[in-house]
Amino acid sequence: MAAKQPPPLMKKHSQTDLVSRLKTRKILGVGGEDDDGEVHRSKISQVLGNEIKFAVREPLGLRVWQLVSAIMFSGVAIMALAFPDQLYDAVFEEESVSSKTPIRLYGGALLSIALIMWNALYTAEKVIIRWTLLTEACYFAVQFLVTTVSLVESSRIATGAVLLLVSRVLFILISIYYYYQVGRRPKKV
Repeated sequence: MAAKQPPPLMKKHSQTDLVSRLKTRKILGVGGEDDDGEVHRSKISQVLGNEIKFAVREPLGLRVWQLVSAIMFSGVAIMALAFPDQLYDAVFEEESVSSKTPIRLYGGALLSIALIMWNALYTAEKVIIRWTLLTEACYFAVQFLVTTVSLVESSRIATGAVLLLVSRVLFILISIYYYYQVGRRPKKV
């Protein structure tokens, strides 16, 4: 008796059939829009998340501003730590400082903020960028208020302090501008 040949394998055409593919995608829950308006191409991207969604469309000049801020914070911090008398003299045009400790503590705090600024320069996460910009704006606002109160109390107007106040207002505006630009939702194309 001759060996019976197995029947030829029939190729299933359901994956090439468009209606069948759409049914399969509907059952898996991919291909349609989710609550955020994202269209997932596969179940894996739906479960793991879509990296494109987290990418930040950076406003023009953001990284330059972050670099300038990090350099500025680092420079003033090092100056406050190493040369507290000169820093005080440059701002308030007075040579007598009762104690160097508060200025050095200020330098230490600024150095901590500078480290945060340097790390934010290398991140692409929207939340971290926004928090560092907000931290920067709050710092400049507090420095503006403290310097203004100090000038009013001493009833002296030092050129360095006025220049500091004007620069702080400018820095607040730039930081807030970038804060809102990074937080904006991208336009749908």
